[in-house]
Amino acid sequence: MAESDPSGTVLVLADDLIWASRLMAAVQRAGAIAVRLSSAAELEAALAADAGAELDAADERRVAGVVVDLNGRRYEGAAAVARAVAAAKPVIAAAQHDDQPTRRLALDAGAQRVFSYAKMHSDGEGVVRRWLGAL
Repeated sequence: MAESDPSGTVLVLADDLIWASRLMAAVQRAGAIAVRLSSAAELEAALAADAGAELDAADERRVAGVVVDLNGRRYEGAAAVARAVAAAKPVIAAAQHDDQPTRRLALDAGAQRVFSYAKMHSDGEGVVRRWLGAL
């Protein structure tokens, strides 16, 4: 996927309305299709549907990656990262800048990067665009 032309679908797992909206907007502005999920069950269903779909790599409905808000209440952030990684999906995450234990759990679960909420707020589009461009 070229950095100038991100495409595909990005699953956004976030149950906080404000952060879900910000993360969805970042994905959309970066040029991808954003699908909001708010629970582990929804993540599981979306990953299963993608695994069962016969889509070629250029199909925009193909799940290109997953963005996880690590502080969800309806799911455990690091477990969600691990589940997406097990489905062979690249993952980036967002967390409090000073929550080192949560950040470490997500990285250990396979997240490529964990960005602070401040970074995602100030440069979410750029973060997502660069991430998708590197896939």
